[in-house]
Amino acid sequence: MAESKDLYAILGVKRGATRDELRRAYRKLARQNHPDMNPGDKAAEERFKHISVAYEILYDPAKRKLYDEFGLDGLRTGFDANNAREYQAWARARDAGGARGGRGVGTGPGGAGGFDFDFDLGDLFGDLFAGQAGGARPRRGRSRVAAGADVLASVDVDLAQALAGTEVKLEVPGQDVVTVRIPPGADTGSRLRVAGRGAPGVNGGPPGDLVIETRVRPHPFFVRQGLDLRLRLPLTLAEAYGGTHVDVPTPTGTVKLRVPPLSQQGTELRLAGKGVRRGSERGDLFVILEVRLPDKDDADVRASCLDAERAYSAPVRAGLHL
Repeated sequence: MAESKDLYAILGVKRGATRDELRRAYRKLARQNHPDMNPGDKAAEERFKHISVAYEILYDPAKRKLYDEFGLDGLRTGFDANNAREYQAWARARDAGGARGGRGVGTGPGGAGGFDFDFDLGDLFGDLFAGQAGGARPRRGRSRVAAGADVLASVDVDLAQALAGTEVKLEVPGQDVVTVRIPPGADTGSRLRVAGRGAPGVNGGPPGDLVIETRVRPHPFFVRQGLDLRLRLPLTLAEAYGGTHVDVPTPTGTVKLRVPPLSQQGTELRLAGKGVRRGSERGDLFVILEVRLPDKDDADVRASCLDAERAYSAPVRAGLHL
């Protein structure tokens, strides 16, 4: 892998790989080849550095576009994409006309100008990875400084932790344990960036960032919808029929909810401002009543239910049709 000049091959992905696929491939290979996981293994250290550079280039949309169009040539210092395209057009016209020559001529805003497009790709790749493998120097004396790649980490939290905010500890390869505060109101997919705690830079470049993505575990009663929360609240027949006051948990503490008499299954009650709190924003808590029948067979209860038939003001399925 370390000898390949194909950045996609270095990461083991297809050319059409998505950014998520690039991230997953990089994280897997970086863990396997990180110097801290392979002490004294120079080959693993070289592979790790090649993996980091390949990811840094392919994860950047602008750099990836240049690489996909021009290969490694497009990553050289001072490379001019417009001139390169003009040269390619000239070369195609030249070849179609039977002309031969080793130097392309492009015409730009400043007039005619020649440039040599016959680069040594091995030389260019040495520039990219200069100083990474055993202190190797680039052939032409140039050293490419690049920022380290961002490292993506996912953390699983409970809904209560996400709503109130929580502290998590992450083990980042090659670094001390990182302690991060997840702010209140985090949701699945929320991201927090910790500057300078990603992959190391290339040739003295700054390190990348640690990007933490939260994943909120499902809750048995609460469902989140943006800043709103929805709670299915179980009630007994007596509570729904006669009305009651019920303790309801919210992100800011327990509140008393009044359930009106004759409440029906599915009735929705709103507690304003008792949903998700994120900064100055406040969501609502919607409580959906879920009337539960007794779960034990009882003759007296059955008789009471039959007596209750007379209390309906109209047939419950009146007007039901397709």
